[in-house]
Amino acid sequence: MTPAQLPSSHQAVTVAEAMVALRISRPKVYDLIRSGALPSFRIGRARRIPADSLHQFIHNQIEEAA
Repeated sequence: MTPAQLPSSHQAVTVAEAMVALRISRPKVYDLIRSGALPSFRIGRARRIPADSLHQFIHNQIEEAA
């Protein structure tokens, strides 16, 4: 699943969905969350990443690479 494939109706994605979208490992997603580079929140034990934050993270990475 690429960022373009993320359902537009989803306001937040799971860590697993972020892993697939970014094509990185679970520990790397959690590293990004811990560092504050990828904002997230918890509902009970479930970690969610706002879809807008995921898209912004990707946009920021593209800008930094340019």
